[in-house]
Amino acid sequence: MIYGSVCSGIAADRIKELESAMLEQMEKSEDNKLTDKLKDLLARCKCGVFVTVNQHRDYYETAKKTLDEAQGHECPPEIEDDVRRVMIETDTIIRIQFYPRTPSSSYEIWHHDLDAALDEALDVFD
Repeated sequence: MIYGSVCSGIAADRIKELESAMLEQMEKSEDNKLTDKLKDLLARCKCGVFVTVNQHRDYYETAKKTLDEAQGHECPPEIEDDVRRVMIETDTIIRIQFYPRTPSSSYEIWHHDLDAALDEALDVFD
């Protein structure tokens, strides 16, 4: 019995180590996916790519105020209602502005999630 308990404890410890290593690898793989997406966007654009995160906070403004003001621009960003709601709730604005073909023609993606914003930016090329 004692042998079984000791082995079970060792096995449980080893399982925890393996789970921890797997979680760490998954986190790295998520980071790699973001890096790969950004590299892909950079490679596809003939001109500049700009990623801005929470610039509104530099001016002591809320996401809501910034989003409301953006609607008054000549070309306001098209943001789905559920995305806008989360941006306001989390006070997070991720903006990707990129110039795929010329320095005078750009796209802007506004989102609360960097991964989703990169996906939307890459969809422009499909």
